[in-house]
Amino acid sequence: MLDVSRDRVPTRRTLIRLIDLLSLARINQFELYTEHTFAYAGHDVVWEQASPLTVDDIHWLDDQCAARDIDLVANQNTLGHMERWLKHEPYRHRAEQRAGFVRLGKHHEASTLAPTRENADFVVGLLEELLPLFRTKRVNIGADEPWELGLGDSAAEVASRGLAAVYFDYVSWIVRPWTERGYQVEFWADIFGEHPELMGQVPAGAIPIVWQYDSPSLTRDAFERASDEQRARWSSIGLDVEGLQLGFRGSARVLTEAGENFWVAPGTGTWHSFTGRIDNAVENMIDAAEIGLDYSAGGYINTIWGDNGMYDPPSVWFGPALFGGAVSWCLDTNRELDIAEVLNAHVVMDPSGILGRVLVEIGRAARALDAPLLNGSQLFTVLNEGGDLVEGEWPDVAGIENADSILTQCLQDLDCAEPAALDGSVMMSETRQAIMFARFGADLLRLRPGGIHVLPPRRAQALLNRLDSLLEGHRQTWLLRSRPGGLDDSVARMGALRRVLVSKATMSP
Repeated sequence: MLDVSRDRVPTRRTLIRLIDLLSLARINQFELYTEHTFAYAGHDVVWEQASPLTVDDIHWLDDQCAARDIDLVANQNTLGHMERWLKHEPYRHRAEQRAGFVRLGKHHEASTLAPTRENADFVVGLLEELLPLFRTKRVNIGADEPWELGLGDSAAEVASRGLAAVYFDYVSWIVRPWTERGYQVEFWADIFGEHPELMGQVPAGAIPIVWQYDSPSLTRDAFERASDEQRARWSSIGLDVEGLQLGFRGSARVLTEAGENFWVAPGTGTWHSFTGRIDNAVENMIDAAEIGLDYSAGGYINTIWGDNGMYDPPSVWFGPALFGGAVSWCLDTNRELDIAEVLNAHVVMDPSGILGRVLVEIGRAARALDAPLLNGSQLFTVLNEGGDLVEGEWPDVAGIENADSILTQCLQDLDCAEPAALDGSVMMSETRQAIMFARFGADLLRLRPGGIHVLPPRRAQALLNRLDSLLEGHRQTWLLRSRPGGLDDSVARMGALRRVLVSKATMSP
């Protein structure tokens, strides 16, 4: 599953490159996760700036996938993550909380549809337009992370009937029209899997998908080292600390105890990082395969998300995407797979062996920080958070130097790489760009907590110049693989950091 909604929509050439890799890994299903990036008729205001997928794109890609024995599956979120719709006046009335919501101390725009029959009919109408374009009678309706559910229009009903009942009634309204037509309907099981009272109620043909994106060892380390402030933040959102430390066994516990059918969905770890988190991704994908085997899960969906602007480029996805395919088909054979060797021999065609190794090694910089972080690397989050991190998330000096040492060496090694793949020069550009961004993150971490707010003007100006140069490089490398829509949104994710640096650079000495 590839995220094409945050904010990167691939070109056709990029999609061909990716499905050829999926075919190499014997992956037999491909989903493009959409929120606002399909050109639904009459909804132009939602997608007109996004370079969306069109009817022609879907027909073309469906043909290309079929030629490789891959099922192209529709994936349209239908409950949460609908902020790109709800920000527009014609759809605002559909929001659970029109004024938005606060999560972890930050205000967010409205993102969840109110769980009404009218809204269910609305999204079913979207699916009526989308699904006939696909050969495969399978669809993923999302329905994950409805942050505001029960806090707005549905508050009284949730108080009366319970969140689980309200949630599952809504999901069932969307599922049943399709299962009755012979479709298999996937939905994310984050809410479903927390409520034992829902077990046994899944309509025939519906598939709950259990997801987990951090490995058990990283999660345990993060919780063991957490500061009081971090623990308080997790508690404020009801994070299942005990369950998360068990990996997929914790996430799927309610379903396995009830004997429910489910699929597993690990992740490539290629978001919130620039250069990936390869160690975490490998353990996460093996963990998913192990519990899938133990409980006879019906499917395994490896996921490439793009949260906060998809700054990790496609070249960083390729290795963990191939590994996920390998362990999903045969864990025992591929548990110790040499990802760098596979990349060099089958993807980058590098007789020097350098580029494949670099793509793996840069993914180890996050772990080298020795400051375990859930769902990301501080090399990225320190930029995304405007130069600040929560207390307890800062790596120590030794960790920063270890991470930067890996990145520095890899940047030097790239000069001797010899990729013969058709997109070899693109991969080189993307990899350099990712490393330079991550090294900039290391320099911001060296400022230590609060350091960005006491920068002298000359130092702030130097950092601002570097950031602007990196953002220009981001624009250039983005357009090598992706459509222009969404690029400005991606660049804007660094707006908070840029504003801080501008303010410090323009202060009187």
